[in-house]
Amino acid sequence: MNWSNKLGRSRFAAAVLAFALGGLAALSFAPLGWHLLIFPGLAGLLFLADPAAPRRAFVLGWLFGLGLFGVGVSWVYVSLAVYGGMPSWLAAFAVFLFCAVLALFPALAAGATVRYSRPGLFRLLLVFPLMWTATEWVRGWLFSGFPWLVAGYAQVPDGPLAGFAPLVGVYGVSWLSALGAGALVWLLRWLWLPGKWMAPVAALLLLTAVGEILKQLDWTAPVGRPLSVALVQGNVPQELKWRPEQVSRTLADYAEQVRAARARLIVLPETAFPVFYEELRPSYLAELRELAAARGADILAGVPTGDLAGDYYNSVVSIGAAPPQFYHKHHLVAFGEFLPPGFGWIAKVLHIPLPDFARGAKAQPPMRVAGQKVAVNICYEDVFGEEIIRPLPEATLLVNVTNDAWFGDSFAGWQHAQMSQMRALEAGRYMLRATNTGVTAIIDQKGRVVAALPEFVSATLSGEAQGYAGATPYARWGNAPVVVLMLGLLGLVGLRQRA
Repeated sequence: MNWSNKLGRSRFAAAVLAFALGGLAALSFAPLGWHLLIFPGLAGLLFLADPAAPRRAFVLGWLFGLGLFGVGVSWVYVSLAVYGGMPSWLAAFAVFLFCAVLALFPALAAGATVRYSRPGLFRLLLVFPLMWTATEWVRGWLFSGFPWLVAGYAQVPDGPLAGFAPLVGVYGVSWLSALGAGALVWLLRWLWLPGKWMAPVAALLLLTAVGEILKQLDWTAPVGRPLSVALVQGNVPQELKWRPEQVSRTLADYAEQVRAARARLIVLPETAFPVFYEELRPSYLAELRELAAARGADILAGVPTGDLAGDYYNSVVSIGAAPPQFYHKHHLVAFGEFLPPGFGWIAKVLHIPLPDFARGAKAQPPMRVAGQKVAVNICYEDVFGEEIIRPLPEATLLVNVTNDAWFGDSFAGWQHAQMSQMRALEAGRYMLRATNTGVTAIIDQKGRVVAALPEFVSATLSGEAQGYAGATPYARWGNAPVVVLMLGLLGLVGLRQRA
């Protein structure tokens, strides 16, 4: 079959198809979660790039990436135009530039695949998975990292490759997703050759079967009895959150929701208290502390700590039966929580209330609250798997507090929740998410959403969470095995080039 050669000669058709395939691949992620679409999406890119010259493959990869990110992270527009006050035309242009830069990573993957290999199984099953995963991994840490829409997330929680996550993490699952795409192209090439199609079909069936078997394995074990939890979703509009006249009402509303909660662990969202902890009325804190302590309960609440005259942190504080403890966010978001040198003007343009947080310590012990050892992370931190596993295996429970109100009614909330699901699956721990506007959810150790609140309602999610002990292979080794494998295969590709 010479379909890819014909498409290669029709540059316009190939370009349009590459862009459409990227948009299709974006639908494999939450909230739609059509897990299997990631495979034809990646396979289609490889099918188009395979007969092309390296420069043309780079362009096709960039168009694929533009479709992927143009559909998948278009919600950035909401934060810039609606809440940041940026003119709509400028916000749209900024989002295009953002997606265009992100699209360079799929472009590099496609271009390098063609540049450093010849057509054949070596390219389909080794070089393309290697290049795709390597560029995603680099995107996950370069310039503080943006690992959104990493292919492995499409498998959580019910995709055929989800069972591999506790072993190799999201980048390992990405590798296997790209390998599956390569096997699909292999099948497409040999589909019409008698008997030849059996080998790629067997490879795909084996990959799926191993994934299903791994889903049945338990890498960690329950410890203690289930814990009653209450996750509070305040639904404070972003445009009102930091206004001085709104503060008293926000504090009163959260106090009322805490008062109504009947749980041993009560979790409030990121910056639930929109004033510095040091500025909260002592009587307010005393009321919350006494209320929780009387029930043998603990509250975890997001609040800024410090002061504007010195260092200040995005923090979580414990209030209640246990002694007060603090967690200070370590991985800050560029242009949202810290400003690179020379970009101070952005805080004024986007109306960022606290533009330059200090970083908390890289390693912070779990909080000992409600009979559990709780590893707390704040908002964006839970998109970095190696950071979430730092307190393991000591921690028995994961808690994420978030404010995704900046992104309005968009894909962002459920995409973020899907990444929390991956963290739960990688760690073999329950993840409790308390958010301002959604998605507030209880996620079990298999990455499944046990219960969730609708977005954009003020409510409390009550349920149970189970503590877990032990360590998954990923919790022990992190991304190191995948990185070592990538380096080894890069060496193999280099040797093959010299031969």
